[in-house]
Amino acid sequence: MKLREPMPELTGATEWLNGEVTREQLIGEKPTLIHFWSISCHLCKEAMPQVNEFRDQYKDKLNVVAVHMPRSEDDLNIDEIKKVAAEHNISQPIFVDSEHKFTDSLENQYVPAYYVFDKEGKLRHFQAGGSGMKMLEKRVNRVLSELENAE
Repeated sequence: MKLREPMPELTGATEWLNGEVTREQLIGEKPTLIHFWSISCHLCKEAMPQVNEFRDQYKDKLNVVAVHMPRSEDDLNIDEIKKVAAEHNISQPIFVDSEHKFTDSLENQYVPAYYVFDKEGKLRHFQAGGSGMKMLEKRVNRVLSELENAE
């Protein structure tokens, strides 16, 4: 997926945890961070406290959606996904993408991976890997400041 391309529809989930959201609900008022993780991904678990901190810090200004992207057969166990999500305090909506439908619509191949969409739903930043939370924060802040300047 290229920068400035529109957010795809959030369809194809095998299950939603913590409530379901649609593309329509995410676009219009505030930017959105979509982060990909997997229960077998050690880096994802290491980064999760920072993602959660981010979610809490920007809760009024930013939509946050988690996408669980399985990397192996073992990652398909929904009870395990629920357990790990609870252990890591993932309270945002979780799109369980066991068939990689949303993953493929973004052409994503990585966990962890982070997509920042502006309030119009256009992709503004993508990054993959466990480090770089500072860069992610910078990008989110840039999208947020554009929003404040536009009002």
